[in-house]
Amino acid sequence: MKKLEAARIYSALLHRYPESKDVPAAVARGTPFVVLILTILSAQTTDKAVLKVKKPLFAKYPTPAKLAKAKAGEVEPIVHSLGYYHAKTKNIIAASQSLIDRYEGNVPGTMEELLTIPGVGRKTANIVLYHAFGKNEGIAVDTHVRRLAQRIGFSDTDNVEGIERDLMALFPQKDWGDLTDVLIAHGRSTCDAKKPLCTACVISRECRYYRENTSG
Repeated sequence: MKKLEAARIYSALLHRYPESKDVPAAVARGTPFVVLILTILSAQTTDKAVLKVKKPLFAKYPTPAKLAKAKAGEVEPIVHSLGYYHAKTKNIIAASQSLIDRYEGNVPGTMEELLTIPGVGRKTANIVLYHAFGKNEGIAVDTHVRRLAQRIGFSDTDNVEGIERDLMALFPQKDWGDLTDVLIAHGRSTCDAKKPLCTACVISRECRYYRENTSG
């Protein structure tokens, strides 16, 4: 896909979901520590589910120091509803300890440093950098972004890192953080994984999936 076509698609989606550009995902609001922990917890679950544990979790563990000292048996009941709670509990406690040991209790603001933290991959790091620090160093490729990039025609690969590289090549750096939020909004509202609402889609005429599977 050419950059001009990609820009038209992004513009149409941004017009359709104007709030997505200005209002970060609900789980990506708060201090860098809150954004980090909630983003780690958000894997394989919904924002709504994560938000339900936000208040009780941070009421009991408001700082990295307190969460680092927490017992897994005390944290697991709080995050149990999110699924994979054993691993998630282990990760957020280890991440907090890493902040204490390596970064004086502060969330670091670079990709290289964030990737040293347990439970943090490029997707989580990109979200933290953009929503907590206002930095565009990459594009967070979650399940929605991955699906839409392939369907629309932004990328031909199924590899997450490859998709990120393709998107970074197509779009200017200033749009990288917002692109994630716009694609997530479209994925949730219209481009469903099982039943995409192609007839209601504002970019159907420029979408590879629609051309190949719907229009005949």
